Amino acid sequence: MAVPRTVAASRRARKESADRARSRTRRHPPPKGVAGRSGYVLEAQVGFLLRCAHQRATEVFYAVMAPFAVTPTQFAALAKIDDLGSVSQNRLGRLTAMDPATISGVIGRLTARGLVRQSRSRRDARLLRLALTPAGRTAIQRMKAVAAEVSRRTLEPLGPARSAALLRALSVIG
Repeated sequence: MAVPRTVAASRRARKESADRARSRTRRHPPPKGVAGRSGYVLEAQVGFLLRCAHQRATEVFYAVMAPFAVTPTQFAALAKIDDLGSVSQNRLGRLTAMDPATISGVIGRLTARGLVRQSRSRRDARLLRLALTPAGRTAIQRMKAVAAEVSRRTLEPLGPARSAALLRALSVIG
């Protein structure tokens, strides 16, 4: 069982994580045309840059969401179940971009914590339906109240116009 954090400790952890995320972006500045013998510049490659951005977003997520002790995949599952009310596990996996093994593990952990309940579909006994428990509804409402802070902090270095452009571009790619 996790040890409860004080408000000050949670704030300190969020600040330290944000500081680490900012310092990492300084370690990987945009390339200045320095290429190896092959002409390939790792720091100019989309995969490398997306991985660095993902690392920053993940660090910010854990800093902001520390009081809730959830992972990004657990939050995504809870948020989508909250949006839909009830959903099959199969569909939830597709909607949250998780493969069957991953969504199964995520739901298993959320069920064990008492946040999600599973039931068989009345129409098709092969389908597993998911819904939030009362504790799950309370928890996701509290999480959603602060979740936008993750995006705000992650995109903070870009400013509003560049943030909007990046989100549009990523939605085309993904």
